[in-house]
Amino acid sequence: MIVKTISAKKIVKPAVFIAAGIVLVWLMYQLPWVQRLSYPMPYKSIVQQEATKYGVDPLLVTAVIREESKFMPNSESRAGAKGVMQLMPDTALWVAQQMGLKNFQSEYLYQPEVNIMLGSWYIANLSKQFGGNPILVLAAYNGGRGRVQDWIKQGYLTGTGQIDQIPIMETKDYVKKVLQSYAKYKQLYPNIVSAKPIGN
Repeated sequence: MIVKTISAKKIVKPAVFIAAGIVLVWLMYQLPWVQRLSYPMPYKSIVQQEATKYGVDPLLVTAVIREESKFMPNSESRAGAKGVMQLMPDTALWVAQQMGLKNFQSEYLYQPEVNIMLGSWYIANLSKQFGGNPILVLAAYNGGRGRVQDWIKQGYLTGTGQIDQIPIMETKDYVKKVLQSYAKYKQLYPNIVSAKPIGN
């Protein structure tokens, strides 16, 4: 019986190529233009217009859109949240009423310009209520302002708001993801700022 042995050179050569490939991919991913493929801004002009109008950082709004819908305008959650910013119809109707918009219908939420307008106003409204604290604002955006107020009253959350204090895992993970995206967007798009960046 003849046993063929594989030389060390034959093993090392592919391993070197694989390692070099991994390093090359890693180096390419460090390039801003490559990273922007994972952190795009498909609604840049709409977001800048609406977010700036209401004093919200456009990059925060973009981070919310990325985590809520991955920029897909026809998204709808199992709970019924609609559009790029995944607004609940009841919340959107309340916002539309506060803004003085008449004849609002939930189908309008599939239009990115309408969804982003309402969502930007809503984030600004939450920011006023929670003192501009991004953790509390995002927790309220995800879990509801009433629930966050209850958490503060019950002592789960302090007025400063810490992510680890959020008692609901889904909301805690959501806040973490949006803030991570927000930080990445600020790194990749330093020239896009508003007069009042949240959390700064």
